Amino acid sequence: MRVDLFDFDLPQDLIALRPAEPRDSARLLVVHPNVSPKLDDRRVSDLPGLLRPGDVLVVNETRVIPARLEGYRTRGETTARVEVTLHRREGVSVWRAFARPAKRLKGGETLHFAASNGPGASESVAAKVLEKGTDGEVVLHFALAGDALDRAIERIGKMPLPPYIAGKRPTDEADCRDYQTMFATIPGAVAAPTASLHFTPDLVAALQARGVALQRVTLHVGAGTFLPVKAEDTSGHEMHSEWGEVTRTTAEALNAARAKGGRIVAIGTTSLRLLESAAQPDGTLAPFAEETSIFITPGYEFRAVDVLLTNFHLPRSTLFMLVAAFSGLDCMKAAYAHAIDHGYRFYSYGDACLLFPAAEPITREGEGPFVTCV
Repeated sequence: MRVDLFDFDLPQDLIALRPAEPRDSARLLVVHPNVSPKLDDRRVSDLPGLLRPGDVLVVNETRVIPARLEGYRTRGETTARVEVTLHRREGVSVWRAFARPAKRLKGGETLHFAASNGPGASESVAAKVLEKGTDGEVVLHFALAGDALDRAIERIGKMPLPPYIAGKRPTDEADCRDYQTMFATIPGAVAAPTASLHFTPDLVAALQARGVALQRVTLHVGAGTFLPVKAEDTSGHEMHSEWGEVTRTTAEALNAARAKGGRIVAIGTTSLRLLESAAQPDGTLAPFAEETSIFITPGYEFRAVDVLLTNFHLPRSTLFMLVAAFSGLDCMKAAYAHAIDHGYRFYSYGDACLLFPAAEPITREGEGPFVTCV
């Protein structure tokens, strides 16, 4: 499909630079393509009343690491600043990263990263540029390895806020709290699963009181999620892979819930992409622990997810393509136009929408329920 079909104009003042307080006070646009009215303005705190007993929320328990490193390179008597965002670990001391300015880096040269990005810093970690790729990507071999490298990154790194936030204000201590979900347990992500940022202990308790269960999966979100789609057609775009896991216990619990008529509610596109990667042709879920580069665009047949809670996404992004596949392109364009007209806040720290599919779940005799996208 043409990428320009997923374009829209967004006023810059609607980009949220801080989250709502409390988190579950954020606005929630309910989008239901199959009922009238299709759009309903609510709050995230209303979520329990919008779901049914027996439904199961699936959250991503990945934890964001401070993956943005600032440092310098030295050539002779010349020192220049450099910044990298780690996005994929490839060994105990090797990371793939996006670098700025990548064009000026040379293979084989050594970079030094520190809490203060210049010579003389109290702590510095060295890394050699093993290779350079496309889109500013480099492969770095650090002088430290394993837990020692992890501890150093925790000390000198900064939260990797998305460019549309980091370009408007500096990262601060509040982001260490705000850009982490209440479910964050397993370190490895370099971007937050932002739909889960809206959750609070009170909201989870209200959902449980409603009879809505909660299951956890892990998808280590990579910085590739921020990369623009440069191709003119979706067929020309290559997704970066990310590691994810659905345990056997979780898969069995979700299959059992669906067999009893419960709906799987993916909290965020990361959970949805992982569940769809683990889905079998009949819609049941199998254990999964590997890389996924699933790219969902209109025409995709959803098998594992019945409802999606997600934030508002960038124009021409793979995530807007995903929600267009789930609820229909025309429906989502109308929903986003409504959100813009009514002052909803966009992106990672912004408001949310609760999406129902363009086609309702169907149950075939002898098979579990599945979702067909039209």
